Amino acid sequence: QVQLVESGGGLVQPGGSLRLSCVASSGSISSLANMDWFRQAPGHRRELVATISSRGSSTNYADSVKGRFTMSRDNAKNTVLLQMNSLKPEDTAVYYCHGHIWTGTWEEVWGQGTQVTVSS
Repeated sequence: QVQLVESGGGLVQPGGSLRLSCVASSGSISSLANMDWFRQAPGHRRELVATISSRGSSTNYADSVKGRFTMSRDNAKNTVLLQMNSLKPEDTAVYYCHGHIWTGTWEEVWGQGTQVTVSS
């Protein structure tokens, strides 16, 4: 069973940058197919922020973060990253790493989340 752990969240001023990391504390990132970053703010539905293919060759982003966020993965280093630039207060949320693994059927794997707060 793959377990995911996010890190890198914190408090940053508008216009600042953060880099979020997602590491498999057990199992491996390479065993997962496409990976995602989601975020959820209090009182809001969970939102898909970015998606990357199994080998990192293709990415997709929510319109709200295009041009500001970059998702990448390095299967050899067992790591998925989300580089966040030009941060806005509306980016404030808990960010979650997510993926799928084939175990005879497709199973979802979620990290515990890391808090990002953008405020002056």
